Amino acid sequence: MKIKIAENLGFCFGVKNAVGKAYEALNNSKFKEVYCLGEIVHNKQQVEELEKLGMKTIDEEDIDTIENSIIIVRAHGVADKIKQKIQKKNKLVDGTCPVLLAIYKQIHLYEEKGYTTIIIGDKNHPEIKAMESFSENSIIVTDEMQAKTITDRRKLFVVSQTTNKADFFNNISNIIRKNNDDVVIKNTICNATRKRQSSCEELSKQVDCMVVVGGFNSSNTNKLFQIADANCKMVFRIETVNDLPLQNLSNFNTIGVIAGASTPDSVIEEVVGSMDNFTSEDFMNSIEDSMKKVYPREIVKGKIIEVKDDELFVDIQYRSDGIVKLDEMTEEQKENPKEHFSIGDEIDVYVIKLDDGEGNVSLSTRRVEGLKSWKQLEEAFENEELVEGEVTGFNKGGLNVKVNGLNGFIPASHVATYFVKNFKKYVGETWKLKVLSVDERKRRLVLSRKDVMEDEIDNEWNNLHEGDIVKGTVARLTDFGAFVEIGALDGLLHVSDIAWTRVEDPADILKVGEELEVKVLKLNKEKNRISLCLKQITEKPFEKFVKDHEIGDVVKGKVVNLLAFGAFVELADGVEGLIHVSEISWFHVEKPSDELNIGDEIEVKIISVDSERERIGLSLKAMKEQPEKPKQAPRKPRVTKQVAKKKDDSFGDDALQNNLGLFIEQQLEESKNNEN
Repeated sequence: MKIKIAENLGFCFGVKNAVGKAYEALNNSKFKEVYCLGEIVHNKQQVEELEKLGMKTIDEEDIDTIENSIIIVRAHGVADKIKQKIQKKNKLVDGTCPVLLAIYKQIHLYEEKGYTTIIIGDKNHPEIKAMESFSENSIIVTDEMQAKTITDRRKLFVVSQTTNKADFFNNISNIIRKNNDDVVIKNTICNATRKRQSSCEELSKQVDCMVVVGGFNSSNTNKLFQIADANCKMVFRIETVNDLPLQNLSNFNTIGVIAGASTPDSVIEEVVGSMDNFTSEDFMNSIEDSMKKVYPREIVKGKIIEVKDDELFVDIQYRSDGIVKLDEMTEEQKENPKEHFSIGDEIDVYVIKLDDGEGNVSLSTRRVEGLKSWKQLEEAFENEELVEGEVTGFNKGGLNVKVNGLNGFIPASHVATYFVKNFKKYVGETWKLKVLSVDERKRRLVLSRKDVMEDEIDNEWNNLHEGDIVKGTVARLTDFGAFVEIGALDGLLHVSDIAWTRVEDPADILKVGEELEVKVLKLNKEKNRISLCLKQITEKPFEKFVKDHEIGDVVKGKVVNLLAFGAFVELADGVEGLIHVSEISWFHVEKPSDELNIGDEIEVKIISVDSERERIGLSLKAMKEQPEKPKQAPRKPRVTKQVAKKKDDSFGDDALQNNLGLFIEQQLEESKNNEN
């Protein structure tokens, strides 16, 4: 194995300048603390080393809380107004790259001449944000599509992010030049960046494998990786020596090493030194020691070493790298792998097979969650724990459910504790289920709702008492009533207990699926029977009527029935009163039908209320004044000859007349009383 090191690599002048100023500041004892506004360079190892010596990394919002300290501006630079803010309470150490300072001056110069600045680069990169702050009139362009939207303009000044690839910058700037007039293009790509990119391109064409060293968040290192990837079949992107894929490097005869402009010499030396120190035998032994045992159908951890549009390369510490093809990614990951994965990320992958035919391990990210779900279901089965599932469909045999993202099945006999004819109504519902059997290899999962219901039934029977008011759901309707589900229990609401009024058909009042409160009338656990009542939780019509009315009130009603002794009048739903035949008219009424018809709407007066027997007495004649009796001449009583002949002092003509008159008055009074 031969190692070739790129001619240009590691710290550029700008980074050396910033890091050097940081070390000087840490040795300055005149100030309380040393801070750096943002990471001084995009290299975790360098930042950590400076922080161990006492430097603290802060954000812009922290500036107001700091005073009498040193604040270093990182190599990427910051807005001028931020520098001015720092100088009010603290000492400013400006670590901005000299190349960027020169670009700021160029922007200011051309904008004074009336030019609009076009900045080509990543709008989220701190270097671009700082560059934009020194411009009063600028446009940031990140790709060709944006460049093509800039047309028919005059006086444009085009500059570049210092870490851009030359061909990328030239392509976009030429598009802008073509579509506009008076365009000045200034290639502001850092000379050190150009040299490193040129060295990378040249070296990557000469070797079997490239190792690109630098921070995973470093823009210039990422550009080097892209160049190497375009010219070499195998490229490894690492941050430190710990990321070296030893088991893979033994497969190559020549290995090239390049490092980004923000990579410290110490990191580069450690990487190259660790590779140089191995003899062939030592190297192979190290590889054997570092390799893991990997088996199909298991989940392992790996580190991403390359991301492409249609596949993902993962180092799983095995003799071969792993590949995740597009169809083995989740639906979300498939849309744009580069948005979901980054080089250096550690992820879980499912091992499909150890050799995909090209010497690589076939991996999957899509199956990771699936396998975890199967294991969770196996644990639930062994521990007799319940799982949650959503009903997604049905067939003649039962219900299809989704549990932890996996497809399962509930046989018809395990849907409920009672016979179910219509499965469609359950689609979309979520239930607690018991695992009956689970087989990951056969992708078979069988569950039961009935077993859960039976367990719940025992608990619910113990918590249910006669007289309780409970919530339930109408499960099905019959001619004689409705069956109501109360949790896992099933109770009967008889048609006579639905409402205080007569109910011909329960469907006129209730609907399947309707939620309602009912009262428990009777319980019979042995026969699994529950009698329910709906009407008793509402106020009785008679009681409500009596509460709102009293004797003497005039009310409206409708004649609903006529009998020999009187007429029944409906006063409200479920409330009837009786007009006795003697209360229909002040004159004698032979039968009620002589004066009234069924359906007549009339006004009556309440004359009596019997709450115990729930009877209300009504009067129609009381709605009118009692007529005066007509005056009649006294009639001479008829006297038989036998009586007339018998004359004595005790039964003479006068006495007979008086007794007869008394008899007639008694009869009239008795008749009147009978009428009343």
